[in-house]
Amino acid sequence: MARTINRLTDKAVQSKKAKGLYADGGGLFLQVSDSGAKSWIFRFKQSGRARDMGLGGINAVSLAQARQRAAEARRQRTEGKDPITERDAQRRQERLATARSVTFEDCAEQLIASHEAGWKNAKHRAQWRSTLATYVHPTMGSLPIATVDTDHVMRVLQPIWGNKTETASRVRGRIEAVLSWAKARGHRSGENPAQWRGHLDQLLPKRTKVRRVEHHPALLYKAIPGFMGKLRAKEGITARALEYTILTAARTNEAIGAKFSEIDLRDAVWRIPGDRMKAGQEHRVPLCKWAVEIVREMAKHRLSVYVFPGMRRDQALSNMAMLMLLRELAPGVTVHGFRSSFRDWAGEETTYPHDICEAALAHTRKDKAHAAYQRGDLLEKRRSMMSAWGDYCRSKVRHKGGADAIELAVSW
Repeated sequence: MARTINRLTDKAVQSKKAKGLYADGGGLFLQVSDSGAKSWIFRFKQSGRARDMGLGGINAVSLAQARQRAAEARRQRTEGKDPITERDAQRRQERLATARSVTFEDCAEQLIASHEAGWKNAKHRAQWRSTLATYVHPTMGSLPIATVDTDHVMRVLQPIWGNKTETASRVRGRIEAVLSWAKARGHRSGENPAQWRGHLDQLLPKRTKVRRVEHHPALLYKAIPGFMGKLRAKEGITARALEYTILTAARTNEAIGAKFSEIDLRDAVWRIPGDRMKAGQEHRVPLCKWAVEIVREMAKHRLSVYVFPGMRRDQALSNMAMLMLLRELAPGVTVHGFRSSFRDWAGEETTYPHDICEAALAHTRKDKAHAAYQRGDLLEKRRSMMSAWGDYCRSKVRHKGGADAIELAVSW
């Protein structure tokens, strides 16, 4: 009498080559595919419809193990259960258990590791880690990522939303990013409890309502010529670096990182590489006569690849050097504030179009459609404006003999 179960042997399993289903009995089959791959399936009927449940390939699941899995599936059928539904539910429980062992801090570190290669500089990476370590991890760093909810997020944000609003906003965005990453990796499900629109905006006031945005303290543009006169009287690399920064309307890190190899004195153009620009794209800066003369003066005493070297030959000037000089000459003013002074001058005293003024500051266009059509950097139009800015800055600069600044500029 033919056997109804356990029909196959290990040898038979290995010998089967032709595509097809080979019954072991009790709903267990060996399945051989077109490619010759072999796997186990359990076949049963549910609501009158044939269903196949995969039990694994023969390399991972032996004949004996397949029979055990098939026996468990038959037991579930006798209890009126669907083996596939039961298996899927068990897998969900296993994933949930795994997710509960993955903490928010674990996910934050993995997110940073996977994205930091695309971040522009080490400072950005450090800010991510420092803000999370300072404001987030003490409250929810050790929590299972799957359990983080709105209440946890609010415990982090509420204490700093009123007095550190800008920082709090960045922290919220970073929490949201970590939770989104965790969901994409299957560690959590559902809505993101850190999202702003339609969620936290109902629980927290807008930043503009809580605290007025604090801009970098800046000199009135009308005070710039007088300030430049005081600055010209100062000797040293730091004073020349600050002059150059003001004349080019550059950011601090862009200016102190300037290298002689980036500057074409013949065409009076400074090309700042994209890796030092906020927008990540190369920025060309037309240099006025004063800025050119500063570079030439620094080249006479060249000590480094940097136009404005620091204490060590292989390092640029410290980003604090110009600020310390400013504390002496104009207490309360920041280096970055001179960009605002330049922009106010351009808007109030000139007729240069908005696009040219913004291009001089290397601001990214918010109007993406407009940006797509205008891909040039308006260099020649900006050259005229930067020359006029240089003339304005030196309009009250005089040397000890009282000669006009233009004469002085030629002798620098």
